[in-house]
Amino acid sequence: MASPIAQDGIAPAQGASTESLPKFSNDPKTLELLPKSLTGDLKKDVMGKGVLIPLKTVAEVTQEHTVTHVYITRAPTKCANGILSALSGLNNAGNGNTLQHLRRAAKPGDLPAHLKTQFMNESAAGRQIHTAKSTWVYILVGETDTFTPHMVRDTLSGIQGMEEDFFLESIPVPQLAPTSQVQASLWSSQFWPCVYRKSNPLGPHPSAVARDTDEIRHDASAWMALAHKVARQAQAAGIGEPVGAVIVQRSEGKVEVVGLAGDARWHRGGRAAGGLGNPMAHCVLRAISMVAQKLVRHERKEKGIPNDRPVLEFDALEDQPILDLEKTCFETEHPNTGGYLCHGLELYVTHEPCVQCSMAILHSRMGRMVFCQHMPHTGGLSSDDRPNGGGRGLGLFWRRELNWSALAWEWEREGVAALPPIAPTTHV
Repeated sequence: MASPIAQDGIAPAQGASTESLPKFSNDPKTLELLPKSLTGDLKKDVMGKGVLIPLKTVAEVTQEHTVTHVYITRAPTKCANGILSALSGLNNAGNGNTLQHLRRAAKPGDLPAHLKTQFMNESAAGRQIHTAKSTWVYILVGETDTFTPHMVRDTLSGIQGMEEDFFLESIPVPQLAPTSQVQASLWSSQFWPCVYRKSNPLGPHPSAVARDTDEIRHDASAWMALAHKVARQAQAAGIGEPVGAVIVQRSEGKVEVVGLAGDARWHRGGRAAGGLGNPMAHCVLRAISMVAQKLVRHERKEKGIPNDRPVLEFDALEDQPILDLEKTCFETEHPNTGGYLCHGLELYVTHEPCVQCSMAILHSRMGRMVFCQHMPHTGGLSSDDRPNGGGRGLGLFWRRELNWSALAWEWEREGVAALPPIAPTTHV
């Protein structure tokens, strides 16, 4: 399962323990695709085809590493523990622990060359510390916007062994953690000793991406083939563009289709007039809404309430099945009726979803997203540069200011016939 970001209590936040999350089997010999009424005619030679390319976040694409300023002091090594304890008591929220990628203490010989030169030439004490076998250590105090020099001096000057001429300097350091050992070494020589903790502050953890890619790589092509199939049905029926979406649930060696929909923007007419069609009938929105209808149907059945739908002159969501494949899928029950809408489910869509659909995917709490055809003009998931000076993509699958994130891939097509082309400015 993906490692989502959540701030509303629905799922674990980024960095939280995921030991309780379900484990999936990706053994192609035991993997079962359900229901057979939808998956039975999927060609076996489609399985395992194509390449999954993980999307890059906006931060990964731009590589914007913010620099912040911190205070550092120095003291005899024997005083280090007392100083660290005093700093912890000074302000638990800003005592330097927010910068976990920076070493809290550093020997004089471990400082970058420019800092060694600066501190050695500032005073006689500095020359002695840096030219002899040093028994001193430099200590990172914390970010300068958290402390004032007066606060630090008052807290530390009373510790026995500190210099009479109290040492306190402000230096720039990278605010985000390094994304590789090479970068950590580079920053250690430029700023302050850094530690690479095999994490990615700019996006999903590399191990999570690798694990999830391995879990879905064998059958992703099957679901993409099914999405292409319903897309062709939608175009042949004249209800929409050749775009399709499939939502599946993966659990204990089984992968089951939960929602399936083709585009239906032209279902109520309007194409002849040259309009854009019904934006609420994009295939992703329809598939999500059909999942919701299954949950409503189950809840009403449990309570003994008739599942009567209101008679609407115009059904904007188009969340009732129209195509044969949609009807077959809609007849089946949702395999997990106790969770939040699409929590932890996987979406496979023929084209990159637009901004509207991308936000709907996040709001429904989808766990994984895979699309086949990149839509550089209108897509909402990718972070790449848009053509013709269109600026940076939004990269909505993973943004820190949103309260949900999921893993996303572009699937490089293989073994599945291409769909008829659509205009590059089409929102899907």
